[in-house]
Amino acid sequence: MRAVILSAGRGSRMGARTADRPKALLELAGHSLLDRQLAALRQAGVEDVAVVTGWRAEAFAGQPVRRFHNPAWASSTMVGSLACADDWLSSGPVVVSYGDIVFPPATARALARHPGEVVVAYDPDWLAQWSARFENPLEDAESFRLGPDGTVAEIGGTASSAGEVEGQYLGLLKLEPAGWQMLLAALHAAVRLNRRQDTTGLLQDLVSRGRTVHGVPTAGPWFEFDRPGDIGAGDGVLTALDRWLF
Repeated sequence: MRAVILSAGRGSRMGARTADRPKALLELAGHSLLDRQLAALRQAGVEDVAVVTGWRAEAFAGQPVRRFHNPAWASSTMVGSLACADDWLSSGPVVVSYGDIVFPPATARALARHPGEVVVAYDPDWLAQWSARFENPLEDAESFRLGPDGTVAEIGGTASSAGEVEGQYLGLLKLEPAGWQMLLAALHAAVRLNRRQDTTGLLQDLVSRGRTVHGVPTAGPWFEFDRPGDIGAGDGVLTALDRWLF
């Protein structure tokens, strides 16, 4: 099993903290986010890990990862950056992680082992984290519903109440080659039709066209570090994860 970490973006919401490095290389409580991602993925049985670089790509020199570079990082979406790793995605299953999240090995392991061409990890207990990070959790939360068979029925829309949200997508998924081709085709169609090109928007396109997107609940604490307020708010998660990771 391989994994690709998406770390091409500027991370501008972090301000000066990402002036000289991508968010994946932020040092928090003695370890970078990348350190924690690599530890979790390797404990989950992932053998090869690559990073898609963009902003401050040179900061990854010396890191124990393969690098795919996105020269158009400033105008690319996550899926556009992911396309830079097409060789890997087209040749076998790949776990894909955003560069600004931390997660336990058990979640990565469950994701990697779950059958399906497209499988996403989600947090059914999302409200506690969103309440700690946002004054109004619904300002940032997206819709997420599962069908009776446990597959994703809706993702990435606007929710009018917390009761309508059954979970939140972590920014962690697994793609088989056929699933990658479906997601890439959805991106090309969205560009042509001037529709949403973000990851959850494209996943919703797949669902709307009858494609199966599987959901796997997170098997332990996780956190997203997207803005300065997340530093500090995520300390408890880092402490819990680091007991397993290091």
